[in-house]
Amino acid sequence: MSQEGNYGRWTISSSEESEDEKPEPDKPSTSSVPCAGQGAVKELSYTCSEARKAAHRRQISPVKFSNADSVSPAKKQRSSSQEDLGWCLSSSDDEREPETQQKQAEHVVVKEEKDIPSPKDGAPQRTGNHGPPASHRLKEEEDDYETSGEGQDIWDMLDKGNPFQFYLTRVSGIKPKYNSKALHIKDILSPLFGTLVSSAQFNYCFDVDWLVKQYPPEFRKKPILLVHGDKREAKAHLHAQAKPYANISLCQAKLDIAFGTHHTKMMLLLYEEGLRVVIHTSNIIREDWHQKTQGIWLSPLYPRIDHGTQGSGESKTHFKADLISYLTAYNAPPLQEWIDTIQEHDLSETNVYLIGSTPGRFQGSQKDNWGHFRLRKLLKEHGTSIPKAECWPLVGQFSSIGSLGADESKWLCSEFKESLLTQGAENKTPGKSSIPLHLIYPSVENVRTSLEGYPAGGSLPYSIQTAEKQNWLHSYFHKWSADTSGRSNAMPHIKTYMRLSPNSSRIAWFLVTSANLSKAAWGVLEKNGTQLMIRSYELGVLFLPSAFGLASFKVKQKFSSGSQELAPPFPVPYDLPPELYGSKGETWAQGTMGGGLASFKVKQKFSSGSQELAPPFPVPYDLPPELYGSKDRPWIWNIPYVKAPDRHGNMWVPS
Repeated sequence: MSQEGNYGRWTISSSEESEDEKPEPDKPSTSSVPCAGQGAVKELSYTCSEARKAAHRRQISPVKFSNADSVSPAKKQRSSSQEDLGWCLSSSDDEREPETQQKQAEHVVVKEEKDIPSPKDGAPQRTGNHGPPASHRLKEEEDDYETSGEGQDIWDMLDKGNPFQFYLTRVSGIKPKYNSKALHIKDILSPLFGTLVSSAQFNYCFDVDWLVKQYPPEFRKKPILLVHGDKREAKAHLHAQAKPYANISLCQAKLDIAFGTHHTKMMLLLYEEGLRVVIHTSNIIREDWHQKTQGIWLSPLYPRIDHGTQGSGESKTHFKADLISYLTAYNAPPLQEWIDTIQEHDLSETNVYLIGSTPGRFQGSQKDNWGHFRLRKLLKEHGTSIPKAECWPLVGQFSSIGSLGADESKWLCSEFKESLLTQGAENKTPGKSSIPLHLIYPSVENVRTSLEGYPAGGSLPYSIQTAEKQNWLHSYFHKWSADTSGRSNAMPHIKTYMRLSPNSSRIAWFLVTSANLSKAAWGVLEKNGTQLMIRSYELGVLFLPSAFGLASFKVKQKFSSGSQELAPPFPVPYDLPPELYGSKGETWAQGTMGGGLASFKVKQKFSSGSQELAPPFPVPYDLPPELYGSKDRPWIWNIPYVKAPDRHGNMWVPS
């Protein structure tokens, strides 16, 4: 059925979606635009979403921009306007998590998260048959990919100086200084982290051949368990991928509620020396570890509990019991061995809280175990009261949006916002309805000028079908900007939520998770609020200041000359204050230095409870978020963008 609206003209299936049911899978636009070169396109080796398939097609067979009178290719991150990009409106996606989109009509499994091989930074994509086949070029890029490199650098990153253990993934094509404290999957699986015995990979999308190559050669035959949610053809395809590897076994997560997905991203790494838990936001495919902004939480190395030792190895955040409860919810025999392994280790050093979602309908106290009610419970029990809380906005940042209803009152600003606004037991914040909610989602211009160009939009699967039904959402959107981490041009696949102070200098809490902005991920109340229904598996970690002995977290801010409080600490190479010699030694005195500022701050040791000495929390994007301008439009994957080229000189034609 052909339709026309603020986005232009497009064709979609005739099926209608309701507020509570997921629609038929999104069909790419069939607008009359130039088509890419004809002929067979090499299919991806793993199952993925229609959005990622479209991006893959456009990388293998790009549609070159040829109108010399139109906007020139973007060279830098920003461009002045989107008025010529061919459409207008807000963004969102059907209730099926973008990652939950599944294509039934075409024997293909649709998963929100699968991306396309991205081009080398700065290298325009080629068209026609010039040079080696695209598949060979991508293989060459993969082989050339640099990881963190020096082992000592990794150890430096993991020392006690980083109490949060929150990292970003490395991004190819940005300044090296912004990758100095980032990790690639090869780093995480490095023998420097431990002598691997076995591992479990929980994820949404898997490229098995690629995964195996990320393990060091000496670990590639160690047992690997893949926990997935694939069914039918997709399941058969995944089993076929794993068949050549005798050490790989699979565990299918049960998804009994329609349109749910296994969206959790976690690694369990058992070493001879102990156990490590890694909770992150990347699919197990090369594209997600190449030129995207992704988040990682690394646990400490958990030692094995000695027999006869008193204590359960539980942390003050109850992390051990909560992780076991999450794994138990799968009701899957292959996970029992990992549950037993966790029981045998001491997780007492954990300082984050686990927030998971599992499919089901939950009543009574069980409602508080999962989804946004789990977040509500933790913020109520462990959140620190904040002065003038009505002035502290909420920030949500994600790569996909589900069907949220006809207006904000249906879910977003009712039950979901209520959970995020909870702050301590009192929870009597006046004017709750007026507390700002800032939603960060990339604009068309963000995508067009990104390192990957338009194909980056393959992992931002908002559909036109949903967007047209949620125009009210537009006013909440803010641009993606991450100069603070050098990642403004690396499109986000990370998902984060936080409570920000009015001057953007502190946060009351921070959550990194696999959960996008959807009812399928977070849950929706049913039966007059007595029941919480969740469709998908999700997992994240919550950072609360109280677990670090703090009232709130400082956040890193941009430095400008003369801004005393924002000035970076001077790198004095030794500990301060100096320690006086004992009775048999000689004393030493330190002089002071002057400079353009009134004084230099110096980096000091952080100890729990020292609020002013605590390092800033590494929020990966710029604060405060910048609201969309009048000409900014949210990225929608299944309509064409042909009036302005991306940085590689290409247009976006999804069909």
